[in-house]
Amino acid sequence: MSSIRAIETKPEILVRKFLFSKGLRFRKNVGTLSGKPDIVLPKYNVIIFIHGCFWHGHKCKYAKLPATRKKFWQTKIFSNQSRDKAVKKELKRDGWRVITIWQCEIKNKEKAKRKLASVLKAIK
Repeated sequence: MSSIRAIETKPEILVRKFLFSKGLRFRKNVGTLSGKPDIVLPKYNVIIFIHGCFWHGHKCKYAKLPATRKKFWQTKIFSNQSRDKAVKKELKRDGWRVITIWQCEIKNKEKAKRKLASVLKAIK
């Protein structure tokens, strides 16, 4: 688990390539904002988080808990979800529009196209 990267993940890169191809310019992993968002589009006041299904407790097949140390993982994922809610609330209070893209939405090409099209609609 320690070899899992927090930045420059495949879903992040895919979303960034898509946004760039549509002429949108953005900042990556802005540390001055709460939650260190994956993508920030300052011109549109939009923040995009790309969440891994396991780490953020999404309800899909990719979020299966390991068989060992279940209590540890349940606590860890619950604290991640609580932090995500607090960060989203704080960013919205500061005037940002927050979009969350899940890893499972990017894995399937058809789902990815639909999700990214809806992200474009939300931005513009």
